[in-house]
Amino acid sequence: MTFHAPIEIDAQSLRSEIIRHLNYSLGKDETHASLHDWRMSLSLALRDLVVAPWFASTRKVYEARAKRVYYLSMEFLIGRLVEDIAINLRVEDVAREAMASLGQDYAAVVADEPDAALGNGGLGRLAACFLDSLSTLQIPAYGYGIRYEHGLFEQHFEDGRQIETAEGWLTQRHAWEFERPEVAYEIGFGGYVSESGGKAAWHPGETVIASAYDTPIIGWKGRWANTLRLWAAKPTRLFDLESFNRGDYMAASAPETLARTISRVLYPDDTTDTGKELRLKQEYFFTAASIQDLLRRFLSEGNALAELPQHVAIQLNDTHPAIAGPELVRLLADVHGLPMAEAIATARGCLAYTNHTLLPEALERWPEALFAQILPRHHRIIELIEDAHLAATGGPVRIIEDGSVKMGELAFVMAHRVNGVSALHTGLVKQTVFRDLHQAYPERIVNQTNGITPRRWLYSCNRPLSGLIDRSIGTEWPDDLEQLGRLSPLADDGAFREAFRAAKQANKERLAAWLKARDGITLDTAAMFDIQIKRIHEYKRQLMNLLETVALWNAIRDNPNGDWTPRIKIFAGKAAPGYFVAKEIIHLINDVARTINADPAARGLLQIVYPANYNVSMAEYLVPAADLSEQISTAGKEASGTGNMKFALNGALTIGTLDGANVEIRERVGAENFYLFGLTAEEVTARRAEPDFARHAIEASPTLRRVLEQIAGGAFSPDEPRRYAGLVHRLHDHDYFLVSCDFDSYYETQRRIDADYRDTGDWTRRAILNTSNAGWFSSDRTIAGYAEDIWNVGRAPRR
Repeated sequence: MTFHAPIEIDAQSLRSEIIRHLNYSLGKDETHASLHDWRMSLSLALRDLVVAPWFASTRKVYEARAKRVYYLSMEFLIGRLVEDIAINLRVEDVAREAMASLGQDYAAVVADEPDAALGNGGLGRLAACFLDSLSTLQIPAYGYGIRYEHGLFEQHFEDGRQIETAEGWLTQRHAWEFERPEVAYEIGFGGYVSESGGKAAWHPGETVIASAYDTPIIGWKGRWANTLRLWAAKPTRLFDLESFNRGDYMAASAPETLARTISRVLYPDDTTDTGKELRLKQEYFFTAASIQDLLRRFLSEGNALAELPQHVAIQLNDTHPAIAGPELVRLLADVHGLPMAEAIATARGCLAYTNHTLLPEALERWPEALFAQILPRHHRIIELIEDAHLAATGGPVRIIEDGSVKMGELAFVMAHRVNGVSALHTGLVKQTVFRDLHQAYPERIVNQTNGITPRRWLYSCNRPLSGLIDRSIGTEWPDDLEQLGRLSPLADDGAFREAFRAAKQANKERLAAWLKARDGITLDTAAMFDIQIKRIHEYKRQLMNLLETVALWNAIRDNPNGDWTPRIKIFAGKAAPGYFVAKEIIHLINDVARTINADPAARGLLQIVYPANYNVSMAEYLVPAADLSEQISTAGKEASGTGNMKFALNGALTIGTLDGANVEIRERVGAENFYLFGLTAEEVTARRAEPDFARHAIEASPTLRRVLEQIAGGAFSPDEPRRYAGLVHRLHDHDYFLVSCDFDSYYETQRRIDADYRDTGDWTRRAILNTSNAGWFSSDRTIAGYAEDIWNVGRAPRR
């Protein structure tokens, strides 16, 4: 296989294509076109440029009978695509010139595109980075997921509380997708299983149609394109006319309601039985459609079923698609007639599983009764898989236990490789959640530390810095990120330090202008930008960050003439709708912000900012502007993190624990360029075993004790003084994530950061060394590792 030739088009030709789409695809003329019309016309013109390499790539895979990777994920947080595709095609300057010639601001056109609401956080962003790298490395691949109508939710704040409303990204046409009505599969639920002649047959009680929508994913320089195939649920029967004519309008629309519900919302609240049922149906829906689709493609090439592992690599991104194992076994055994043992072995040869967590609640378990009701044939197949597993290992790990079907154990048993996502996490996976399975299958667990695509997360989102890098070391680094190592000697060059600092300042001013326009917030860009952007969760410890902020405010008020380093604390992230404590932390952040930001003593020294509705596009403003990256999870709980990589790559220094990929970042950038604090994973375990450890830590810390007394006493909620009494009580008695034990170390480290930041020359030198040594964290390196160690797939020669 060879690469497709790079795209070549000039501004005049692209301008003509934009006008053609404006006239003939949108039915508008230049005089009456809106910003939306111009954005759609540009998008369609760029999409046309993607089609040729997309078709060429597909043809080459078929001609070579190459092995394909199928990446199954509940989330693909792809963000906006206009600029991403223009950059990977290397036509961004042409696009900017073409739009200018039409009297349009390219930046405004790009900003008009809504983020695709296809994910929540790190899991979905990782999947998007992997798709980018798979195309850049020319590895034949499909991404498979759900085409959510509303995605997660749109976050708003009302009196400081998180309010969730439906995300409306698909209320307008999605420019990048191609609907494939001919690619549709019937997906069943419920019903019963019959057996005849030793062969089982499943008779579902209800069905929906999985209908495909394809988005081409173009790699760097437009040389290769893969496909993101998303499934939308549609009714098997469009409309029950008989019920309608009887006046039973609800019954008439029931088939459509069931179908649309399945592909409507990401992560429905599963604290109720109906929520659990919907979420299980969602996971089976997209997984079953994907398995049927890849098996159809495999058989269309005339391959024998025994050769499936030589042609198909299926990667399960977390436990959500773990039902892929039983579904593939069902198709191989029940539909295609393979003996059950051979079907299980064949499926295992294709499947690999990425574990992303050490949190017990994130390793999915389904009530066995519910599972058997929704997927009766799969329940029986899992029993057979478990029997074979127990016979081979002698136990003790079961897949079905205590009335639950354990999806983590199922994914592990049915995978030929299980990977962690950082070196520390992989070691802990072996020692904790999968200890017994690791002993039974000692060669199965491998490590592939996560990575990020440098095309979006440096080249595109940080043009001041990427331009400086181009001028300093050349332009070949975006697909060979370890070339950034050539910047290290420049850390001691005064002129380069000044240019690097100017790039950071430009990004801070860009963020400030954006927040001013969006939310009316004014930022002092001379202050340190201290940023924590993550899903709101107790283990990520936004609460500890906030407690330190209050302690700093107290210190400023106690010594108003002190030599304080001005800071702007920026939080961003969403809490799951049913996660009460996380939503309470959001409310507290906003209450504290209201109080501190209104205090004249803090003016110019400390400010808290919490912009609502964090998404990929917001991250593209925040990440390049950060001076300090908050990576403060409880040691042993963060599997990897990729935000930590994005910040380091963009020249932020990290304050963090020895958790997840922080460990490897610290090793790469140098311990002296990383602010370490807190307990290690081993010390966390030991501390939890001590009686009343949290109370003792609070009693030993006057600084922390004062903050907690203020919060519990209503200092930040005078309208409801007892609002946070429960949260403070939880810290005293149930501080599982050791906020209290790590607080003093965190506070002292922050004061050291205050002093260090005032030495702008040395701070900039260390920021440069973060950027120059972060090249290893490219998702290209990660995907190359998957290709070699897990998938056994080839890649095209570089040129």
